[in-house]
Amino acid sequence: MMTLISLIQQVNIDEKIKQAPDSGYVIGVWIGYILPFAVLAGLAWLLYYRAKKRQNDQ
Repeated sequence: MMTLISLIQQVNIDEKIKQAPDSGYVIGVWIGYILPFAVLAGLAWLLYYRAKKRQNDQ
């Protein structure tokens, strides 16, 4: 199921950058591409930190 969703949502970043009207659009595409990974990494770190803190408190 997840692979089906990822195939549907797959975006060709290089094509968007080639057709970009200006440099602001390119920056927006880059941020939109990186932001989900940064949010997931931050969430993973937060969960790890809370679990480690909880383990040390016991």
